[in-house]
Amino acid sequence: MAASVGENSVESKTTLAELAPLQAVLFDIDGTICDSDPLHHYAFREMLQEIGFNGGVPITEEFFVDHIAGKHNDDIAKSLFPDDIQRGLKFVDDKEAMFRRLASEQLKPVNGLYKVKKWIEDRGIKRAAVTNAPKANAELMISSLGLSDFFEALIVGSECEHAKPHPDPYLKALEIINVSKDHTFVFEDSVSGIKAGVAAGMPVVGIATRNPEHLLMEAKPVFLIKDYEDPKLWAALEELDKK
Repeated sequence: MAASVGENSVESKTTLAELAPLQAVLFDIDGTICDSDPLHHYAFREMLQEIGFNGGVPITEEFFVDHIAGKHNDDIAKSLFPDDIQRGLKFVDDKEAMFRRLASEQLKPVNGLYKVKKWIEDRGIKRAAVTNAPKANAELMISSLGLSDFFEALIVGSECEHAKPHPDPYLKALEIINVSKDHTFVFEDSVSGIKAGVAAGMPVVGIATRNPEHLLMEAKPVFLIKDYEDPKLWAALEELDKK
């Protein structure tokens, strides 16, 4: 059985308090500010079944986590269609169009998101969104959640030399909003995203919205939270405030 959220975090020596004075918070989008994975899973499952992928057997939650969640579309295309990359790229484009239709009607914020948004705004802390999602998806999700004026920058993996799990998107975010990695932390919900933030030299707070906790812990977040209402997060932010 997976450890309860945050139980394994003692192995990490960094606490958020060490970042004081805090300059910025960087957010992933899918699964981090909104619970979008069920919509992605649904779109992939329906469309893959339609073309007879896996003999027409619907993909499972495990398959989705292992091969799709948090990954860049180019890599998903190669993984699902190794013998026909062009077909794979066309497929993921069509799937994203289906996702946008679903998201425009069904997208919900992660619990407590607006509480942490207010905490950040009240302190004048800079913020950016950093994602492997296509730009059209990212902009739709941000605007659907009423966050267009909240984020000072949007960094998209495909516009960097390498997408997550490489550090490039997070390093670009630091550069664009002009802050130091020593005074910034990241919110992420996927293994590839946590790895990207850690590789960029920042502490990452992992959000266990969908992905298995033991897998997230292997990517070395400072701790895991269930959502933005988690007392563990607020204890850490309070400690940071005191500094």
